[in-house]
Amino acid sequence: MSTISLEGQPSGKLMLWVWRSSVAVLIFFVLVLAWLVAAGHLFTSGSNLGYNLGLAGGLMMLSMLLYPLRKRVRMLDRLGRMEAWFRYHMFMGIGGPVLILFHSTFKIGSMNSSIALYSMLLVALSGVIGRFVYRHIHRGLYGKELTLAGAEGLLNWSQQNIDSVFSLSPVIEQRLKTFHAYSTAPLDGMPQRMWRFMTLRHQGKVLAREIRHAVKVTLGKEAAKQKWTKTQLRLNYVMAKDQVDNYIDAIIQYSQLANWLKLFSLWHIAHVPFIYLLLFTGIAHVIAVHLY
Repeated sequence: MSTISLEGQPSGKLMLWVWRSSVAVLIFFVLVLAWLVAAGHLFTSGSNLGYNLGLAGGLMMLSMLLYPLRKRVRMLDRLGRMEAWFRYHMFMGIGGPVLILFHSTFKIGSMNSSIALYSMLLVALSGVIGRFVYRHIHRGLYGKELTLAGAEGLLNWSQQNIDSVFSLSPVIEQRLKTFHAYSTAPLDGMPQRMWRFMTLRHQGKVLAREIRHAVKVTLGKEAAKQKWTKTQLRLNYVMAKDQVDNYIDAIIQYSQLANWLKLFSLWHIAHVPFIYLLLFTGIAHVIAVHLY
């Protein structure tokens, strides 16, 4: 196996670590503040602060309707890229419910307010589920939607690049090909298909870890024969590791993409009525508050 020149990206990893740490700190701060509001009786939902929090949260969630409007009305094409609108939609979908929860002081009030609150939580939970499914059918958070043809092309490309890893050991080749055959084999029973769908990614992670260890051992022996430097050994290992990871990821994506697309379609059918329910109960809550 020939060596390659491969540069790491420590800055990218650092930025990812900073981002995750910042999110963790923000979540911790919000949780502490929520505890103080719920246990400390700092304000009530009917006070000026509580009312304004509810108003701001309601307007934020109402503004989420701008995103589907932007998608369907061509006249709005000039009002920014869809990626920015989707980012805004997600931010409002998190910020709005958080403000409304603070408005409620994390307590269940009248039946009217309870129905509005549960409707909001239902929509928020549906949004989280939709976000989880969405990330499996797009390249990145705001990337292009994946297609079966694209997944098949990625798998073919990965197969061409994995040959150098196959040449390291017949055992490695056999285990990867067995995983490929298992992932794409037609199954008759629904329980078997569901089990494979739910566990395939975990099985892929376990296999990738075991294959990487086998590659490291095999390359270590080859390095002793060829008298590679530590840098040559490391670069060859990184190249083989990336090829293994890409190959297994491509297999999983190709095997599961059709199911994720179907799930996203079903989610969308359920999510839209939830939004109308929230809109109706929210309007009813606002009217009731101002009348009584």
